[in-house]
Amino acid sequence: MSIDLINYELKAREAVQAFWGNREKARQKQIESGNVDQGERASVTAGKNMDGFIALVIDLVRANGLGHAAIHRDRALVTLPGYFRPTKLWDLLVINEGRLIAAIEFKSQVGPSFGNNFNNRTEEAIGTAHDLWVAYREGAFGKQPRPFVGWLMMVEDAPESRQPVTSRSPHFNVFPEFQGASYLQRYNLLCQRLMQEQLYSVASVIASPRTAAADGAYQELSPMTGLKTFITELAGHIAAEAARS
Repeated sequence: MSIDLINYELKAREAVQAFWGNREKARQKQIESGNVDQGERASVTAGKNMDGFIALVIDLVRANGLGHAAIHRDRALVTLPGYFRPTKLWDLLVINEGRLIAAIEFKSQVGPSFGNNFNNRTEEAIGTAHDLWVAYREGAFGKQPRPFVGWLMMVEDAPESRQPVTSRSPHFNVFPEFQGASYLQRYNLLCQRLMQEQLYSVASVIASPRTAAADGAYQELSPMTGLKTFITELAGHIAAEAARS
């Protein structure tokens, strides 16, 4: 069974350019309107910053045999039942013949405040996945193979995200791999462990500087958590579902 990777490197660079470009356009629009949010909120409250990556995934799904599947990204159609809460909004759902094929979250973080945002993203990622898998176990999606559950994160590549960070725990020792780890390294560890604990089929993180608005440059932090792994695993999952259809 062959898979089509749809020249994803080029599409990813275009998505990175769009990410930074959309942020700047939103910031300029708010400045012109006189309704400027504080700090970095000026460039994120308009949303749509990760739309290029969503479009990439949609192209991948269609290229690997599920062009006829229902691919949902509109807010009214991306709700799934939960177990610990009634429902959860996802960023993208793929449904074929009544089966949940894929549920994917697209996240991003830019500076300068990496600390609190990292903790919030971590708690959200763990809770979202655990809630879905318990709902799956309890039959919320019917009798079906396990869906692909993905988490894709883009983090600003900046001195603040690469500098060592001290962790303090007064009563018990922090795991040694976290000591002195930068926020980018922490995201890499997070993604590795989200997969090792089978919370996500693939969890990936890429780093990109603001200057990438010009060339779409980005960097993978490890083969396990890289974009290539995300794309190849998703393409294989989609192709397998297409073969069953």
